Amino acid sequence: MVRGKREMKRIENATSRQVTFSKRRTGLLKKAFELSVLCDVEKVALIIFSSRDKLYEFASSRFEDRG
Repeated sequence: MVRGKREMKRIENATSRQVTFSKRRTGLLKKAFELSVLCDVEKVALIIFSSRDKLYEFASSRFEDRG
């Protein structure tokens, strides 16, 4: 089964928009973590500011001084 292409537009309902933001934020943070682990990436950082200027962040923990 193939999903159809969806038009990208702002979600007008505030509650639906917040729920979608929360789910996608969680997914993005998980993907950033997976990238750092699976690909053995040294430095990954993700910064997200919500529409209410709340900060969400991820930084991989393998920041080593290589000299």
